[in-house]
Amino acid sequence: MGLGRLSDGLAVTPPMGWNSWNAFKGNIDEGLIVDTAEALVRTGMREAGYRYVVIDDGWMGPERDGQGDLVPDPAKFPRGIGYVAERVHALGLRFGIYTDAGTKTCMGLPASLGYEFRDARLFADWGVDFVKVDWCHTDGMGPRTLYAKWALAFAATRRPMILSICEWGRSHPWTWAGTVGHLWRTCWDIQPDWSSIMTILGRQSALHPYAGPGHWNDPDMLEVANGELSAGESRAHFALWAMLAAPLIAGNDLRAMSDDTVAILTAPEIVALDQDRLGRQGRRLRSDGEVEVWVRELAGARTVAIALLNRAAVAREIRVEPAELGFGPRGDVRIRDLWRRADLADRVGEIIATVEPHSAAVLGIAPY
Repeated sequence: MGLGRLSDGLAVTPPMGWNSWNAFKGNIDEGLIVDTAEALVRTGMREAGYRYVVIDDGWMGPERDGQGDLVPDPAKFPRGIGYVAERVHALGLRFGIYTDAGTKTCMGLPASLGYEFRDARLFADWGVDFVKVDWCHTDGMGPRTLYAKWALAFAATRRPMILSICEWGRSHPWTWAGTVGHLWRTCWDIQPDWSSIMTILGRQSALHPYAGPGHWNDPDMLEVANGELSAGESRAHFALWAMLAAPLIAGNDLRAMSDDTVAILTAPEIVALDQDRLGRQGRRLRSDGEVEVWVRELAGARTVAIALLNRAAVAREIRVEPAELGFGPRGDVRIRDLWRRADLADRVGEIIATVEPHSAAVLGIAPY
């Protein structure tokens, strides 16, 4: 699109990590954050690429101190946020925190309107690497102006910090936020159910021109293994977010994951798809009722990934002609199953897969 963007070298690929909100809401404390950071290491998620441990809303005390600084809730964080950041950094991870652009956070705690430079400096002093700035209690305020002020406040600290813009897509941030922040929410809050995930996915279909290295559309954090999601639904959710080059921010309880959940979140070729260095967001190639085909161009010569999505409650056969993917009139291709990490076929003239209900097959397609 030729849009301006930041050139600070941060978020060259979509950020990966964990955020406290989806699983715990405001029920957070020092022990939970440190234990979760340790779980990122123990489960292999750090080695898979997950780096950011982000505290969401609920960490602040009810009032600023006499100097005007935010104060951590002493019952939840008795040793302060700087201590937690040190523990996270000692594990080879990065630390993130939350505030709100308005008069109060979504939980009604002190927020940052009028304190942007003070709060950015405080976060930098604590060793913060990632800041999510929410948009509750902002009636009559302009997101372009306020988030631009945050960008200036970050620059003034001289500490590299990722700015995660969270105004829920209300002002079409994909058209302007690339010069201000590194990622921006494109939608309302995700819920741990298939309907929410599919509705949010549909909202992303036209946004692919606006994303790329250093500037990412954010369809919200992952709900893998939350709520009543089935394994197939969690796998489809994770794979489609990877097709979207979305930030992969886990939102489940990492301390008590099943082996199947770990396998989803660390699937090597799905993570590699998300982190592909070309940074080209996937797009919906076609939709036939409850069946969709998504395609994403990859860094390898003429290589693409496709997701064959079955939204339906019964299995469906999905067919794709290589010519639809730009492989020419004959279009013999090689096919690799990115979940199974296995080559399926060479020199095929048509791609055919039977996809289970509420599931997605994810295939790498390359010219023969």
